[in-house]
Amino acid sequence: MRTRKPTEPGEILSEDFLIPLGMTQKQLADHLGCDVKVVNRLVNGRTSVSAEMALKLGATFLTSPEFWLNAQKAVDLFKAQQKLSDLPTPVLKAS
Repeated sequence: MRTRKPTEPGEILSEDFLIPLGMTQKQLADHLGCDVKVVNRLVNGRTSVSAEMALKLGATFLTSPEFWLNAQKAVDLFKAQQKLSDLPTPVLKAS
């Protein structure tokens, strides 16, 4: 089980792409064809990366959509793990 919170996709977007490229959230939103509020919510961790957004970010930054979805999945699983204290026991044993 993971003990350290994974990096949010929005933080990756900001720190590894927007800041190094000198790109504003507004510029990215215009490029993606969405409202700047969508990008702002993503950067600030108030919304998740959707499959559609993953495709757009992948095309924009020459990454795979899976890169963005995997980052989101890691965060989602970590949050779920924090909420669930007991998981069910296995019903089958691996052979």
